[in-house]
Order: sequence, then structure tokens, then C-alpha cells
Amino acid sequence: MSLAPRAFPLITLVAVLAAATLAAGQRGGGGTSPARDVTITAIPGVVAAGAMWARAWQGTDNADGLVAAADGGLLFAQEQPNRVSKLDANDRVSVVVENTHGAGSLAIDTRGRLLAALRTCTDPGGQPAQCTEPTAIAELTPNRATLATSFEGKPLGRLNDLVAHRSGGVFFTSGGAFFVNAAGVVSSLGPDIRAIGIMLSPDERVLYVTNGAAILAFDTAPDGSTTRRREFAKLAGGGTGDGLAVDATGRLYVTSQPGVQVFGGDGAYLGLIPTPRNAISVAFAGPGKRTLYIVGSGALGPDGQEFATPAGVRNNAKTIYKLPMLAAGFAGRAK
Repeated sequence: MSLAPRAFPLITLVAVLAAATLAAGQRGGGGTSPARDVTITAIPGVVAAGAMWARAWQGTDNADGLVAAADGGLLFAQEQPNRVSKLDANDRVSVVVENTHGAGSLAIDTRGRLLAALRTCTDPGGQPAQCTEPTAIAELTPNRATLATSFEGKPLGRLNDLVAHRSGGVFFTSGGAFFVNAAGVVSSLGPDIRAIGIMLSPDERVLYVTNGAAILAFDTAPDGSTTRRREFAKLAGGGTGDGLAVDATGRLYVTSQPGVQVFGGDGAYLGLIPTPRNAISVAFAGPGKRTLYIVGSGALGPDGQEFATPAGVRNNAKTIYKLPMLAAGFAGRAK
């Protein structure tokens, strides 16, 4: 898949600095965790006891924002190399989109558009104060189009995650939580939200948003408007929430430092799926969407040892793991 790059308009240094107030919570802060041995215990209907994670990909140039491809493959964003890559069912990797303006998270809507949170040059390990390209919620394929670059006259800041809504709008996070409708109008979901991950229930009547060590829920109308904000669950397994996924029955999967925490549709804590590294992004993919994929912080280098960088140099190494599941991901939406 080959696409011509699209230039996005410039914003001033002052505006970029102002954006920092929008980005209280950030995915991809650059910390890595060494690989660890884990033992998976059964969660009825979710995962079998003794199931084992397998390494599907690893690299030193980042991975994030997982989403299932229609053919059973897995798409992942690589912010610093400015590309979107794909793993097929046999873990073969290919590049599907280049010149992505720092795409860091992905979604696919009902029209088949590949959408992305474009982080441009705001990598915390770089020099974000010198970034003059606005971050954006954008379409990458089949066309290049900008959906949103600001809220109430302020830039969006460093973007974290997004999920497409059937109305044609997109929910996304950048410290707080926001919605851009099909007309390009951006609205906030409210104050005092430290959001990274965001996800819709299978019927799209409930929106989930991470909020530190808790998960918020909102009722969602057909036009994408939200009401009845409430606390859905606490992360009983420890850590803070990052990425989110749902399965076909409406269970919610939340990545955190210890692993993937699983909740029923009623908010009941069902258990922890420990992961070989601190977990970031999560998605169901593969045949029948019966494989759970996660991105873990850190990777092994060519010498088989933990990849490390010199002091003061950000370590973007990541590993994608996969796990056979009893549960299946929701088939009615890519993410």
C-alpha cells in the first residue's frame, strides 16, 4: 500500500507549549521493563490455565496502537520510523503505510478508513518544545485527511489513543478525553480525567476511559454524545490503566504494569492475565479474533540480551506478544 505524504499546517512554538496542559497522561513514556516469567491461571471463559505467551515481533523502533486487520492480521503503529506495519498470521512483518507524521495509535471505522492519532514530533524523548507540526486525529487510508487539530483554539497536545464511533466520529485521548464528530467539531467529555486508553462496548452504548488506577464509563448516544459519567471499576490487579480492548461478550481488557486485567460488563473484576513485560497496547486479532496481542515495554537485542541505550537516550524497544484465548474479540468492529 503506497500513499503520498500530506503536509499538515504549522502552528507556533507558543501554541505547542500551551498544549502541554492537555497531556497530563502519556502513553509511551520510554521506560522499559525486563522480560519476566509468568504463569497464567484460568479465568473461566476467558483464558485457560497454563496458556503461554509467544513472541510475535520485537524491535528497537517502537510499536503501539494495535488494531485487527480484516484478513486476521495485526496492524501496529511505529511512531518514530513514521510507519504503520502489519503482522500476518505467521508473524511475518510488512510495512503498509509510510510517512505517517508520527502515528502512534490506530483505529478502523465502519467505512474501512484507517484512522490514527498523529503524534508528529512530540515524542517526550525528543524535543517536543521545538515541534512546529500540530498533532492530529487523521485518516491515513484510503485517503489522507485531517479530522481535528485543536479544541477551543488550543492544540491537542500529545495524543494517546482513539476509537472510531459508528456515527463517523472518533473518541480520543490526550490527557483528557474528547470526541470529534463527523463534521469535525471537537468536544470534551469533562474535566478531571487522566486518560490514556479509550474503548467502546460492542453495542457502542458505553464508552470506557482509563483514569489512572480506575476506569470511567459513559453512556453513549447514536450521535456520539455522552452522559452519565461514572466509575466503572478499580484496577484490582494493581498499576494504572493504559490500553483497552473488548471481547464478543462485552468483557473489558485493560493493560497495566502487571498485565491485562479483565472485567465483566458489570464492572466485576474477573482476574489478571500476567504478561512477560509491562503491557501497553492490547487487541484481539488472528483467525476468529481468538488471539490476544499486547505490546510490552522492552525487547531483546541482536545479542539476545535486553536492549539498552546509553544514559539519557530514550529506549523505544518494544515486543509484541500473542496468547491463545477461550474468549473471542468482537467481530463487528476492528477495535
